[in-house]
Amino acid sequence: MTRPLLNRRLAEFGTTIFAEMSALAARTGAINLGQGFPDTDGPEEIREAAVRALHDGRGNQYPPGPGVPELRRAVADHQRRFYGLGYDPDTEVLVTAGATEAIAAALLALVEPGDEVIALEPYYDSYAACIAMAGGTRVPVTLRPHGDSYVLDLDELRAAVTDRTRLILLNTPHNPTGTVLTRAELTAVAELAVERDLLVVTDEVYEHLVFDGAEHLPLATLPGMRERTVTISSAGKTFSFTGWKVGWVTSTQELVTAVRSAKQFLTYVASGPFQYAVAEALRLPDTYFNAFREDLRAKRDLLCTGLADAGFGVFRPAGTYFVTADIRPLGESDGIGFCRSLPKRAGVVAIPNAVFYDDTEAGTPYVRFAFCKRTEVLMDATERLRTAFAH
Repeated sequence: MTRPLLNRRLAEFGTTIFAEMSALAARTGAINLGQGFPDTDGPEEIREAAVRALHDGRGNQYPPGPGVPELRRAVADHQRRFYGLGYDPDTEVLVTAGATEAIAAALLALVEPGDEVIALEPYYDSYAACIAMAGGTRVPVTLRPHGDSYVLDLDELRAAVTDRTRLILLNTPHNPTGTVLTRAELTAVAELAVERDLLVVTDEVYEHLVFDGAEHLPLATLPGMRERTVTISSAGKTFSFTGWKVGWVTSTQELVTAVRSAKQFLTYVASGPFQYAVAEALRLPDTYFNAFREDLRAKRDLLCTGLADAGFGVFRPAGTYFVTADIRPLGESDGIGFCRSLPKRAGVVAIPNAVFYDDTEAGTPYVRFAFCKRTEVLMDATERLRTAFAH
């Protein structure tokens, strides 16, 4: 055929960087600190809950379209327990095949061709693809390095809004920078959304992974935002079962109905037995969430120290699984080339941040390492990096 096989909306998107780097790790035997998945399973009692569901015949056939009632109730209870947000589990909660599907369904449902969607750059790669599939135009607002962290320029955000802006796609805690937007920043976002009558889709999958006294504040808790915010989260990052692909949406009945209208033609339903297990996971005591957070904080500190000792510039994350590092102190400048050569040079895999930017130059000297790995793996990786680069 002479005509292109791939439609023009997706022509710029090839194989994801995560697939490329994970394949490189497998091929070279390098330690994979690229893709954000744990190398241990989550709580045994939750795994056993999935086994019980399988044996009891719960979820082995199609579950209800909105999700099993047990999980929808658990999600609603979780939102009330941690944030004081009240949602009707029957009409204001929707279960999805992970947060990625929830984001896709929300954008497909809410964005018209030609609408502008503001996203905080650097951003998770599916954001750009989902905006494109919806026919929208992405408008990046760049988080910029400041000291050992990244900050949002609120004036730049306000300037990005035009008469064509439909919604803001907000990610906090933020992947890949580890930024956790403050109450003041979120209040400014909320005031802008109300003033300009914008919808907001929030990706909050790292909601329980915030460190050093940082606070995760759902945008929907702020004045005027519950009725215009689609809140998305999932079980994978909080409970270390990323392969189960159980996510959810909470919002008003009207917005959930809109998102479901798109979601039902994507997977329709998924992850039946795992939905029952995640319902139990969301009811775990505070001691679980606190211990999990503390374990990840210690691993963050280990990796940050190891990277600094190896000579990297380090941006200390306030949340998520990831540390962004600056390769310029090593005499390097090309993050993509650096990451492709890193397995051979040091036996470690990382992700180049440039792939998360429209403005690739802004992300060129930065790379992302994941610390959601066993302590001994992180110790081995940091020793390899010190051996390769420290002078």
